[in-house]
Amino acid sequence: SPARSLARPGATSVPSSRMATVTASLPLRAAARAGPAPSRAPPSDAAFFPGRPWQRGLAARGRPREPAGWFRAEALSGGGGGGPPRREPMAPPYNVLITGSTKGIGYALARKFLKAGDNVVICSRSAERVESVRNDLKKEFGEQHVWGTVCDVREGKDVKALVDFARDKLEYIDIWINNAGSNAYSYKPLVETSDEALIEVITTNTLGLMLCCREAINMMWNQPRGGHIFNIDGAGSDGRPTPRFAAYGATKRSVVHLTKSLQAELQMNEVNNVVVHNLSPGMVTTDLLMSGATTKQAKFFINILAETPDVVADYLVPNIREIPTNQSMKPTYIRFLTGLKAYSRIFSRIAFGARRNKYVAED
Repeated sequence: SPARSLARPGATSVPSSRMATVTASLPLRAAARAGPAPSRAPPSDAAFFPGRPWQRGLAARGRPREPAGWFRAEALSGGGGGGPPRREPMAPPYNVLITGSTKGIGYALARKFLKAGDNVVICSRSAERVESVRNDLKKEFGEQHVWGTVCDVREGKDVKALVDFARDKLEYIDIWINNAGSNAYSYKPLVETSDEALIEVITTNTLGLMLCCREAINMMWNQPRGGHIFNIDGAGSDGRPTPRFAAYGATKRSVVHLTKSLQAELQMNEVNNVVVHNLSPGMVTTDLLMSGATTKQAKFFINILAETPDVVADYLVPNIREIPTNQSMKPTYIRFLTGLKAYSRIFSRIAFGARRNKYVAED
């Protein structure tokens, strides 16, 4: 609890019971545990594919026959001589694809990558928004750095078409960010939620994510440079309850599980040139978040913990780009809102009244 001597006159005093509630609600997570994928000696063709039909299918579509782990070991070790060919290292500028990137954090990420000199593919369900945002970004960053297309991530054919579009425009994608998500702009108990809202949330956040991961892995597996996939988490991903948006929280909890499962599948199948990561932007002042600022508790947390999309993107993008720049092939969990940052903001609010009414007027 904060020292009384630090409290300024007029600062709001928070009862100990409320402090306990605030502390229990913080989005804290255990530190990510990630280790490098093991290097393995290249097996024979006969030994590599049995029992792995999906790899046989990828090979049939033109995947080089050497296992990705072999490429990675050579690229990192700098081995020469008569060994196997080296995996092509990644170097900037990077080719980046971001789903749900015509507004909010997706749009902010796209602008930050473009400012860093990268090439970006944006997409959204709305053809009008894609056209408008693409034109604005082209005026700012040039014709040959940004491309846009319509994609509904809930539709497998749309995601496949997105991959074809990216290949046609850029040949390959280094960084794929799965940002598209929805809570159907609905904040109410599950028992009051409509069928349409539930279907919207689940098909976008869960089915859409799976379809995108599947197609991104298939695409990157065939690239000499490999690639990195980042799945964006959200409220509920740490297992804490999300009353008034239970379905959304459940789908975001599944993001973490899916990422871990894909990491395990890739390692099990000796795919070491594709890595799946988690990305945690924390609370961002998007339309989706602000539409839920209707209760005293929601306003309290938004004012204390939320940040604008630009502030969050300024932190996330350099950390994302650092991974391919360092030739790292380790799964990573990049978090903007850490536990220490959250606690320090709670302390500042209680001791000094900081961030009161920052985004929304509190009762």
